[in-house]
Amino acid sequence: MTRIPISALLGLLFTAAFFLAAILAPWLSPYGMAEVVGDVWEPMSPTHWLGTDSIGRDLLSRMIWGGRVTIFVAVCATLIAFLTGVVLGFLAAVAGGWVDQALSRLVDLMMSIPALIFALVILSVMPTTLPILIMVMGLIESTRVFRLSRAVAIDIEVMDYVEAARLRGEGNLWIITREILPNALSPLVAEAGLRFIFMVLFISTLSFLGLGVQPPLADWGGIVKENKDGIVYGIPAALLPAVAIATLAISVNLVADWILNRTSSLKGGRG
Repeated sequence: MTRIPISALLGLLFTAAFFLAAILAPWLSPYGMAEVVGDVWEPMSPTHWLGTDSIGRDLLSRMIWGGRVTIFVAVCATLIAFLTGVVLGFLAAVAGGWVDQALSRLVDLMMSIPALIFALVILSVMPTTLPILIMVMGLIESTRVFRLSRAVAIDIEVMDYVEAARLRGEGNLWIITREILPNALSPLVAEAGLRFIFMVLFISTLSFLGLGVQPPLADWGGIVKENKDGIVYGIPAALLPAVAIATLAISVNLVADWILNRTSSLKGGRG
């Protein structure tokens, strides 16, 4: 049995802790998400373990609820990005011809616009509800998944076992699901971890700019925005969610790297 490296084990523990806290937020949070329970920026105390925020809400509760919203949005957007990007990427690689050209040029056009600017333009004219945020983020990031999926599928499609499947008369759907997808898992799994972190950073940035998660809901980027003025006075309320974002990013990357190393054998041969 292969031993799990210490780095991967730490990544798994921290990642599991973040996701568990997000799931159990209603039971772990001492107070409600928007409940005012003290004065402005109270210091850490037995009553408020992380102190209070800019309007007197318990910061620990805000962090727990904010993590729940941040992780939920990031997971849903990542799923949409992969569902859209992988399906269209594999379709472009297998179908080829005008289908490949049309999809590739459309993706090139979308990727020519910086993702953050693209999102800001769209969200400035649309209501910033959670479903719209998730859909916009997922579709924008699906272009990156499309490029990776198409490149991997093109490499796999020229393998002998794919040619043999075509000679047997297998259709494109069978080839995609039975030949290409199992052998593309390694890079896709690694990309899933990276894309999830990009989604966390994406929603945090949008919230910091005021076009992400809207009050009274909380997310880590919004908590940074709400408490950024306290940094001038040496109040660390805005730094705590930044540390949480960095810790989650490092943890997920450690797990993704370990999974990539474990499944790298799938890249060259039939799964």
